[in-house]
Amino acid sequence: MASTIGNVLRLTRAGLVLAQHGVRFVPTGSRVPLGLYLARAATLPIRALTWPLRLRQPKERRVAGALTSLGPSYIKLGQFLATRPDLIGAELAHDLGHLQDRLAPFAMPQVRKAIEAALGGRLEDHYADLGPPVAAASIAQVHRAMVIDAGGAPREVAVKILRPGIERRFRRDLDSYFFAARQIERWHPPSRRLRPLAVVETLARSVEIEMDMRLEAAAISEMGDNIASDQTLPDGRFRVPGVDWRRTAKRVLTLEWIDGIAISDRAALKAAGHDLKALGLTVLRSFLRHAMRDGFFHADMHQGNLLVDSEGFVVAVDFGIMGRLGPKERRFLAEILHSLITRDYRRAAAIHFEAGYVPAHHSVEVFAQAMRAIGEPIHGRTADQISMADLLGQLFAYTEVFDMETRPELLLLQKTMVVAEGVARSLDPELDIWSAAEPIAKEWVAANYGVSGRLREAGEGAELMGRVIAEVPRLLEGAERTALALADMARGGFRLDEDTVERLAAAEARHGRSIRLALWLGALALTAMALWLILPAG
Repeated sequence: MASTIGNVLRLTRAGLVLAQHGVRFVPTGSRVPLGLYLARAATLPIRALTWPLRLRQPKERRVAGALTSLGPSYIKLGQFLATRPDLIGAELAHDLGHLQDRLAPFAMPQVRKAIEAALGGRLEDHYADLGPPVAAASIAQVHRAMVIDAGGAPREVAVKILRPGIERRFRRDLDSYFFAARQIERWHPPSRRLRPLAVVETLARSVEIEMDMRLEAAAISEMGDNIASDQTLPDGRFRVPGVDWRRTAKRVLTLEWIDGIAISDRAALKAAGHDLKALGLTVLRSFLRHAMRDGFFHADMHQGNLLVDSEGFVVAVDFGIMGRLGPKERRFLAEILHSLITRDYRRAAAIHFEAGYVPAHHSVEVFAQAMRAIGEPIHGRTADQISMADLLGQLFAYTEVFDMETRPELLLLQKTMVVAEGVARSLDPELDIWSAAEPIAKEWVAANYGVSGRLREAGEGAELMGRVIAEVPRLLEGAERTALALADMARGGFRLDEDTVERLAAAEARHGRSIRLALWLGALALTAMALWLILPAG
């Protein structure tokens, strides 16, 4: 009961702050529960009293201002909801794009205390010099520092430190979000398709990962391994900072300091002699390669998180939000792109059904018609002629028409694709996203459906068969134990005459021999099949 009252009070406070900033509870024409209409009516006096303050704030920045004033967890919620136009509408998602994750930094004495608690000893044991914060966000802040390597050489690093007490605050506010999501699902059945509770669960998992610096370090390290062989490619000049594992703990992360030009600074990039068109292509193709090939991508690729170093490499920073795709989702992405690029709308529709994203009672042909309505208007047009907001709005409208359940992992992918495309377009306004994506999609199709893909599948099949064959002795031993146990039960556990016991024992022995024979025959068959798949014909 106390928890419910606390959640209601916290949500009421949030509602009042949103009202003060003129944020609408009920979008025009929306069908929502009566409670939200009543909530909006209750805030009308507040909206009337605070309207002079709102005149000084542009309409599209009011929601960002409200969430910033509510604190770190609401900033993170706003950033997350910006990826969900299906939930909040394209207009509000666009407004949330103005949300800047910038807060006042915490003081240097707290910084010292946090580092010493996380790494042990004194701050000076780890860093020869630690400067003031260069960036402060809702969860952590970053400092520029100097370390001395074992050989005595100085090296510049970036030190990221969690805000004191941030875990407790997020725990409390996330509890309120879960409470609100449960009420929405309970009282507004149409919203269940959008799975608001699953949305909050996804946010909670994301925040939990962001608040463990070791996991961010691991994400950087994993991506570094994934892209190591790409950097010789003309469009693969994308890298990540090195991790200083010795100075990294749950609440402190130490990385290579990146000296680079912000990718948003076109004038500086030009002055340094960088090829802007090539940089745009690198951003877009790197993202697609990471998502399709690796199933692991940087999910916050806005301009503030991308730098260009002196060698012309695009360097990503801030790995707090990462996206993962399983084999099914990667195949879905690659085949959708390939089908839209080749204008095979029937195949694009069929993929949705094969993946289980569209219920089987709908028609593939009708859904293919919807795919054509999305794909045809953008073919042959450059990026500056395509409104990605309109495109996504149309896509989300069709998800409702065709009873598609929300797929959070695909929405994060779509959001990141839009952001990466926007960064690429800022560097090359004439970039054709379909032409840029085509080689990556073809590469994936060739790797997964060509000769190399078939060989890999055969190898994976042989590996599975090998595991089954390796289990044969254990299965045989288990079968023998079962036969002996049953024979013992027949002898001692039941009151049977001697003739019956002997017949049961003989039957169990025959059964055990049959199991052994069947297992060995199966093992031989699996081995033969594996050899047939692996060895070349002829």
